[in-house]
Amino acid sequence: MSTATQMLRPVVKVVEGMRLSEGAGVQIRRTVGTPKLRNLDPFLMLDELKLPVNQASAGFPDHPHRGFETCSIMLEGEMQHKDSAGNAGVIGPGGVQWMTAGRGLVHSEMPVGRQGRLWGFQLWINLPRKHKMTKPRYQDYQASDIPAVEAAGSRVRVMAGQHAGTTGPIVMKNPGMLVDVILQPGAAVTLQVPQGWSGFAYVYDGAGSISGSPAKMQHALVLGDGDHITAEAAAAAAAAAASSAAESSVSDGAGGGESNGYGQGEGSGLKFLLMAGQPIGEPIVQHGPFVMNSQQEIMQAFSDYQAGRLQDPRDNVWEGDDEL
Repeated sequence: MSTATQMLRPVVKVVEGMRLSEGAGVQIRRTVGTPKLRNLDPFLMLDELKLPVNQASAGFPDHPHRGFETCSIMLEGEMQHKDSAGNAGVIGPGGVQWMTAGRGLVHSEMPVGRQGRLWGFQLWINLPRKHKMTKPRYQDYQASDIPAVEAAGSRVRVMAGQHAGTTGPIVMKNPGMLVDVILQPGAAVTLQVPQGWSGFAYVYDGAGSISGSPAKMQHALVLGDGDHITAEAAAAAAAAAASSAAESSVSDGAGGGESNGYGQGEGSGLKFLLMAGQPIGEPIVQHGPFVMNSQQEIMQAFSDYQAGRLQDPRDNVWEGDDEL
């Protein structure tokens, strides 16, 4: 990827997170996947989970998926995932799991332990028609597996795609990038985002600006066309005040001032996820946990699920396929 930057990507839309209940009554905050932003091809949904573990203990019991991919990112706490084929794993703090549901999986995501806080995200990414019925696959990476680029008060964890010559470990079916940006107070960074890709940033802590627009907690900032963005963190006092105000206005039952392990304590600097991907440009027909190209395919997915044919029992979903 060229390092030359020519046109700054402006922020063209700002979406505040909407509080919803998912799984077994767990409170989450959603930006992509709401009436204000139904989807941003190829992205279908983004949820933030930020609760004391004892308020999320019911978790997300068995549920099916077909036709897309999910990405689960943990900042604090641990989440265990299992599927109907007997596969299981735990995502720890700073870890990420990329699940290609493909033709179908039934799985669950449950908190581990009873103490502390769960803080993480789940992103849904559409699959092109040619990959919707591909073999399922998991990609699990803990914090130590994810490379980080550090410079002048900035730390960019590269989960997928590239930044400053560093490539993330996640292999995506559809070209894209996913990075976690942590800026110390007053620090700035420039990130390349390929022209023509859809992109947005989700601010999960602190305050500052992205491409010159205010960056506030629990907001998604949709990017216009261009080939790069800039981000700058507010001074320490301003970022901490913004974080405190956001926490008190929407009580998550989790106090500020704790460290998430990936920068200074909560409320300082600016922290956000940057997601970008090549648009697929195909019809999106979504019904709950299934995302296909037509209503007929949705009906087939429900029929296969009810008949126990969602996943091929011969699949080992821990092994990749030749398409990756």
